[in-house]
Amino acid sequence: MQLKAEPDQAGQVANCPACGTRIQIPANMPESSLTKPGAANQATSRQVWRETDPTNPNMLVSLGIGVGLLTVWYLILLPFNPPMDKSNADYSSMEYVASLFYKHFLVSILNTLFFSWAISILYLKFHKLRHQKTALLLDVLPMSLGKEINISNVAHFIDHVYKLPYKLRDSLMVNRIRKALELFEIRQSASDVREMMASQSDIDSARIGGSYTLTRAFLWAIPLLGFIGTVIGLSQAIGGMNFANVEDVTKIVAAINNVTSGLGTAFDATLLGLVLAMTLNFPINSLSKMEDDNLNQIDAFCNEVLLPRLNDGVGAGNGDAAAIADTVVKQLANAHHELLTDLNELSTRMVDYATNLDQKMSAFQNTVTEEFVTKTSAMRDESDKAVKESMENVAKYIGGLESGIKELNYVLSSLDGKQIVIKQVRRSWLWSKKDSE
Repeated sequence: MQLKAEPDQAGQVANCPACGTRIQIPANMPESSLTKPGAANQATSRQVWRETDPTNPNMLVSLGIGVGLLTVWYLILLPFNPPMDKSNADYSSMEYVASLFYKHFLVSILNTLFFSWAISILYLKFHKLRHQKTALLLDVLPMSLGKEINISNVAHFIDHVYKLPYKLRDSLMVNRIRKALELFEIRQSASDVREMMASQSDIDSARIGGSYTLTRAFLWAIPLLGFIGTVIGLSQAIGGMNFANVEDVTKIVAAINNVTSGLGTAFDATLLGLVLAMTLNFPINSLSKMEDDNLNQIDAFCNEVLLPRLNDGVGAGNGDAAAIADTVVKQLANAHHELLTDLNELSTRMVDYATNLDQKMSAFQNTVTEEFVTKTSAMRDESDKAVKESMENVAKYIGGLESGIKELNYVLSSLDGKQIVIKQVRRSWLWSKKDSE
């Protein structure tokens, strides 16, 4: 198994994070790639392991630990619990502490249970955080497999991840690297991997933030329970004030002393709640910051180590000017080729369109010419027929006129100077008729 070490650990002896074997870190290697003695890499099949929750502990386990701590603490304080008739001024330090937990027993035991349960949750979360930090020592992307990760060698990097020890394999960093490499193997796109890792970072951050919901609820409930205990104590103390039919001054003073003693006991519940809440607040915020820092280290590793080594063939890598120029030339050549291809396709389409347009215009012209000739021939035939009929009618009219003129000439010649008188025939109302010559 390959491990990484910090530069300040050179020459020191460290424990293997997987099995605990003592390892001598070489003094001449700032970042050493070590092989654990007696451990050989065993090939594993690509069967995705079941991911456990990296930050949320088991609630039943934490509750059991909390109940155990509660029991042990009350058993420790039991011998120091002062008797009821002993004055507060006579308490020793341990008796005073025991009185805080045994007075207002129900409220105090609930506060202590919430505190111990929250502490057990934080302990289990801290244990998980140590596991996550230990996994950061793994050399997940060894340089021996290649300076860059491309389509041809990404399978070797994935196989290397599956060969990691099972104890450290299930961690935030290893799981994220595995998912990124497998996505790169399928999609062959560095941009898709970048988007996936950004989304996974948001998911992990939300998961870590949500793991503190119960502990922050305890942090809110503990002082509130202390106030409730104080209100109950005040109610009992004030309810015990009864000066009716009391004539002896000593009895009045004794009653007032009992009331003030009860008030002091009532405020002890608030004091206990505030002390427990303040004590719980520091480890909650400290552990939250440690988990956020660990998540930031994983994000930085992915952005600074994994992404620069991914080469999907689209961009130039390692900042090489020649590689960048070659990539630019290839991109320009591809763009020029695509432009020429589009222009040729456009020219072909325009030629086809012009050819089709000429054919359509020719067909249209032929159709118009044929219709014009047909209609012209029909009009000419009709015109000839009409002219012929007109000529025949004129000829008949002229012949009739000639006959009339001849007859008129004959009549005039036969009259020879005689007069012709034409009179109108009139009819009377008796229907009589007069002939006239």
